[in-house]
Amino acid sequence: MLAQQRQTAILDLIRQRGGVRVSHLVSRFGVSDMTIRRDLEALAERGLVDKVHGGATLAGPGSAEEPGFAAKSIRQQAEKRAIAERAAAMVEPGMAIALSAGTTTAALATLLSDVRGLTVVTNSIPVADALYQNPRADQTVVLTGGIRTPSDALTGPVAEAAISALNVDLLFLGVHGISPRTGFTTPNLLEAGVNRCLIGAARRLVVLADHTKWETIGIATIAPLEAADVLITDRGLPTDARTVIDEQVGELVVVDP
Repeated sequence: MLAQQRQTAILDLIRQRGGVRVSHLVSRFGVSDMTIRRDLEALAERGLVDKVHGGATLAGPGSAEEPGFAAKSIRQQAEKRAIAERAAAMVEPGMAIALSAGTTTAALATLLSDVRGLTVVTNSIPVADALYQNPRADQTVVLTGGIRTPSDALTGPVAEAAISALNVDLLFLGVHGISPRTGFTTPNLLEAGVNRCLIGAARRLVVLADHTKWETIGIATIAPLEAADVLITDRGLPTDARTVIDEQVGELVVVDP
C-alpha cells in the first residue's frame, strides 16, 4: 500500500471512531511504529487530525461536535490520572457522590473501589462499568438510565427525573470546555440538561478539567464558573487563565502529572 493510500485509510478510520492509537494502526496496516507516526504527522500538517499522546483524533471540533468516549480517552492521560487522584482524596466513607459522564470521571471511578459505604450516582456507562468491575458489598451504584450519547452518557427525561429525586454530598463534573464568557460547556444539549440536574442535586460541585479545556466552547452552557466550589486542573493551564479562574471559582487546585 502506498503512503497516500494508507493515510487515506487512516483518516477514514479516525473519522469512523473519532480517534485511534498508534499501536492499533501498526497492527492493522502491518508497518512500523515510525511509519505510522509519519503518516499521522502528514495528516496533522494538512489540518485533518490532531496528534495526541499515543495516537490521533479528528482536528478542530466545532461547538456542537462531540468526540466519542474512545477518542477522548487517549487524550491527556497523565493529566486526567493526576486530576482523578486528587479528586479521589476528597471522597470519604459513607458519602453519597455523583459522577457525570467523561473520561476524567471514569478515571476517578477506578480509584474508588476501596472507599467503604459509598453510594455513587452516575449517568455514565463507563463509570458504572468501572465500579462494577471492582464490586464491594457495601457500595451502591445508581445508574440513571436514559438516552445514550456519543460520550456514553445517559440523558433525557428519564435520567433527569432519576437525578432530581436524589441528594448527594459531592458532584464530580467533567466538562467539554471552560471560558470566562460561557462558563462550563458541553457540545451536547441533552447532556447539559442532565448535568444541570446533577448540580441541583449536589451540596458541592467539583469540576474536573485538564488544561486543554480552557477557552474551548461547547454549544450549551452547563453553569457559570462561579458555580464551582472546586476546580481541579493540571499545571498546563496558563498563568493568566489561573488568575481568571481563581477569581471566580471557590477553590482552584492545580496538580502536577
